[in-house]
Amino acid sequence: MNPEAAPERLYLDYASAMPVRQCALSAMQETSAYGNPGSIHREGVEAMHVLEEARAAVALELAVKPREVIFTSGLTESNNLAILGFARALECEGKSLSETHWITSSIEHDAVLQCFAEIERKGGRVTHVAPNEKGRIEPDVVLRALRPETVLVSIGWANSETGTVQPLRDISRAVKAERPDVLVHADAGQGPLYLSPQVHTLNVDLFSLSSNKIGGPHGIGALYLSNAATLRAVFLGGAQERGLRAGTESVALAAGFATAFTETGMERADAARAVRDVRDSFATMVQQALPTVLVNTDTRHALPHMLNISVPDISSEYVTLALDARGIAVSTKSACREGEFPYSHVVQALGGPEWRATNTLRFSFSPTLTSAALTRAVAALVAIVTAFRQ
Repeated sequence: MNPEAAPERLYLDYASAMPVRQCALSAMQETSAYGNPGSIHREGVEAMHVLEEARAAVALELAVKPREVIFTSGLTESNNLAILGFARALECEGKSLSETHWITSSIEHDAVLQCFAEIERKGGRVTHVAPNEKGRIEPDVVLRALRPETVLVSIGWANSETGTVQPLRDISRAVKAERPDVLVHADAGQGPLYLSPQVHTLNVDLFSLSSNKIGGPHGIGALYLSNAATLRAVFLGGAQERGLRAGTESVALAAGFATAFTETGMERADAARAVRDVRDSFATMVQQALPTVLVNTDTRHALPHMLNISVPDISSEYVTLALDARGIAVSTKSACREGEFPYSHVVQALGGPEWRATNTLRFSFSPTLTSAALTRAVAALVAIVTAFRQ
């Protein structure tokens, strides 16, 4: 086969998942502990030692105590444990969910929205606050939603579709000043790659993390749990992870996650500057070539590697598949909603013409992408749109 007939794949979907870092692969391969960390024999003790070293490394990046870090299977489980685990704790204390009120935003990931849908099914009252036209949740909007019976506020740190970074510290401080007893949770899946994740500066009680969003292995995540928050397990079994996450811990995955998190922290500042230049160059090229495109990402307040756009008069699924055929990988929205919903609920919340929410494309970049790669991607996008409109 002629190699020129199959151009090298160009991956522009880093917000969905990153390639696993070499340091994480090495950490997993070098982890010789094969015992169950719950066993008291030598092999079990060795496994527990590796697990606790990994926990300490994650805690160091968060600037918290190791015992405040709970390992989970990923971001979805972390969000479920934070939200539904708190709901279960309230119920175990004899409180009916019908007596409670919860606040989240209308632009959260489904892993959060579905948890609140479950709370509503159990009688809890939930307020979904709306973003402004830039996709930001203003602190005063959250404050106005507070009620005497409010128990928890959950606002994602950075949006998974547009990359917009929320003023989480301002929101949490405003909530705590008004109601110190209300817990604040943040889905932080997208943030730590390029934002410092020290939770005490954000003043949150619960903080959900994902390994694969920072170049760690799939199948593991973590939840930071402050002393102010009491949770109950959302599925039952053994007493692992302080009784909150039943099931034998994956020692190798924890080692890979922790190593990737440590390397992320060392590279974060330089990588953020480099990838912002990549993203901004791409945005400029697209807007010059396709002036009718709408940019849905407020690049002044967004993760530096993400850009969400809407292209009029052409289906986003069509463009995504056409780009894929040309060897270029992008998303229409969050990968968890890909192919499931005909529109982006996040972009819909920004307002504008109806096609804005149905014709979205999400590009997410690596700091190492070359100008030649960006030129190729823009040329392919322009060719697809032009051919479709002729």
